Amino acid sequence: MALHFKQSPEKLDKEAIDEYLFHCKNLHQTPSDSFFKHTVYGLRSLYKILNLPDKKIALPQIHRQNNLPIVLNKTEVRALLNSPKYLRHRVMLGVLYGCGLRSYELCDLRCADIDFERKTVFVRKKKGHTDRYLPLSDLLARGLKKYIKNDHPQDHLFYSQVSSDGDRHAITTRAIQWIIKESRSKIATKKKFTAHSLRHSFATHLLEDGMNILTIKDLMGHKRIETTMIYLQIAQLDNHSKFSPLDTLYKK
Repeated sequence: MALHFKQSPEKLDKEAIDEYLFHCKNLHQTPSDSFFKHTVYGLRSLYKILNLPDKKIALPQIHRQNNLPIVLNKTEVRALLNSPKYLRHRVMLGVLYGCGLRSYELCDLRCADIDFERKTVFVRKKKGHTDRYLPLSDLLARGLKKYIKNDHPQDHLFYSQVSSDGDRHAITTRAIQWIIKESRSKIATKKKFTAHSLRHSFATHLLEDGMNILTIKDLMGHKRIETTMIYLQIAQLDNHSKFSPLDTLYKK
């Protein structure tokens, strides 16, 4: 780490530590991730000796590998976004994927959270997360403007159907699940994906398109870099291309 930054590790901030861990993870892709684990253990020991508990705590915990999430390819995402009959449902799916939102974050979105001039979407903190701003794509902005003009939402950006009391209530996670289920049956895929799969696809596609994983961590609202690092095992990256021996078996 000292050679990498040309600076003593005790003087580095958490962002620099995260950057170095990402460098190690990206440089040494082994089945056991042994190099990465030993790097983390070594840094923990170093910061313990230097009596820097804050930096020791900031290092990722090494957990047993969880199941990898389901990710849609871009062809499947395009088909999914075009599948709903109603514009409102298409725009909702577009926001889920285009901003990488959790379902409850989509339910909480207000009209005031969309800034078309600055091209941002504001996501307020919940469940221990922090507030964050997300980029608003031009394609999604056009869809949102058309939806707002047609449906005239007042406070929340998306509403469920009018209830028996005549009031309009914010969309629910159950309603989002229903939209995903209905749309899933209309596209050519066998993947059993959920609304959260669009969030996983968002992160994976950004990584494959060349975005730095530290930036993706901020966009996802992750507290710890190791949560974002799972996408390194999913993304098809040019510097870690994977192929079958059948691809080269008959090559001269």
